[in-house]
Amino acid sequence: MRTIQGNVVQEALDRHRRTGENLGKCLMAQGWPDEVSALQELASSLGIRFIDLSEETIDRTAAGEIPSELINKARVIPVALEGDRLVLAMANPFDFQTVEHIEILTGKQVERAICSESDMAAAMQTFYGHSVERMIKHLEKPGHEDAADNTQVGHLREIASEPTVVNLVNLIVVRAIRDRASDIHIEPFDSVVKVKYRIDGILHEMPAPPKHLQDAIISRVKIMADMNIAERFVPQDGHIELNFEGREVDVRVATVPTIYGECVVMRLLDKTSFLMGMETLGFDEDLLRRFQRLLEYPHGIVLVCGPTGSGKTSTLYAALATIFTPERKFITIEDPVEYELEGVNQIPVRPKRGLTFATGLRAIVRQDPDVIMVGEIRDSETAEIAIRSALTGHLVLSSLHTNDAPESMARLLDMGIQPYLIASAVRGVLAQRLVRKVCTVCRERVEPTELVMEHIRRELGEGITPTLYQGKGCSECGGTGFRSRTAISELMLVDEMIRKFILERAPGSEVRKYVSPRMRTMRQVGWEKVAQGITTPDEVIRATYLGEQSEETGLDA
Repeated sequence: MRTIQGNVVQEALDRHRRTGENLGKCLMAQGWPDEVSALQELASSLGIRFIDLSEETIDRTAAGEIPSELINKARVIPVALEGDRLVLAMANPFDFQTVEHIEILTGKQVERAICSESDMAAAMQTFYGHSVERMIKHLEKPGHEDAADNTQVGHLREIASEPTVVNLVNLIVVRAIRDRASDIHIEPFDSVVKVKYRIDGILHEMPAPPKHLQDAIISRVKIMADMNIAERFVPQDGHIELNFEGREVDVRVATVPTIYGECVVMRLLDKTSFLMGMETLGFDEDLLRRFQRLLEYPHGIVLVCGPTGSGKTSTLYAALATIFTPERKFITIEDPVEYELEGVNQIPVRPKRGLTFATGLRAIVRQDPDVIMVGEIRDSETAEIAIRSALTGHLVLSSLHTNDAPESMARLLDMGIQPYLIASAVRGVLAQRLVRKVCTVCRERVEPTELVMEHIRRELGEGITPTLYQGKGCSECGGTGFRSRTAISELMLVDEMIRKFILERAPGSEVRKYVSPRMRTMRQVGWEKVAQGITTPDEVIRATYLGEQSEETGLDA
């Protein structure tokens, strides 16, 4: 049997600290086939127990030795009391600070044991805290005060500080982070308050909290985000910083008034999992090579296009990380600054104080930068300054809301930018969408229907033998059959003919007719990923086809 060496453990621990991944997965990255065998071998090497919490009977007396708040924070489970020893299952048995703290707290000697992270999460939900569903069920019992009409500021602050409300909001946020949600939506309606998580771009409705707690829940979120709880009739923005299981999570909070109360969106930004290299975003080697060549230009503007939620910001950050060197000055202006980039000067837009994209960009040019990133071109003033900056010796990266790459030229023309400026400054346009990836844990092979084969032949040509998969749904993917997302992209390089189209103010359809045979479109890239078993036909149709019904694909197992 393979034995875990000290340097392997150290590398796994370094990866754990760097990425926030659980220790089992970090060991798997060193070559073990599965998490359980890796942890069992680690336990044997350390001379301690491996505990399978799914089969172990947990002593409730031991479980009551430690407060649930500490258990959740430290990621440990007290399993048994053996004399004056407390057997402690740990996801990270090298957390000696927690061991020492628990020994002082309980007055007992702690015996370390290893368990898997998934078993730990299941045991916590069973023995501690309450799940969201269980707490909501408890709060729905009669006897709770109806707070709907008690909207005085003092009362709102009081009910928002009640332990039940605090715990419920905390559980909603923690579950969202564990479920890999990007947003939490709290939406008030006539007789219900809906809570939804956006996971891999799709909204999933969660158990609804009692209607009478609507004001308390929303006020609690606003208090956490340092917002004005007395102001309920104008939009507000706030910010929460969390430390969850060793990971830094930023929460951007936005409220808007509706006829039934304030609608809240909490955007979760996990700093440890966001910043990725260009190669991990889903670009194929050919497109990546051509895009990186664009980033080598000393001046000009490179645009990343797509609708909201298409991954434009991720691509821009990855592009900056790719070309960053200390020898050049990098400045960004963003709304908001989502992630901090080491060595890059980042400016947050503050319209209320007069700092808009346009005014900030004017100031940036006077800072003598080499590379400028404009988070988004929203208006003609920003567009013109960005383009003129590109013409005066700066490399400018920015995003634009358009459906595809050829349309970006027409969009800039619609903003009132002179054609000669666009033709001279724009080097290339990357347009992209995000599609969900089939869960690799529960996927199963499926046979394509004739309609799917027709799409593949039309987009990719004859002679393609596709390998299609569908996810059955499992605990890893939350029963959806999908886990994480990948980009499908098209890259349009601006050549002399496209410059001619721009100068003639040709519509986007004319530009597309010219470039389509010369580049791989998003639709073609999407169907390539279908043929490779990465995503499904429904996902590609949803992302790239307008007016087509996804059920037309008709997959047969």
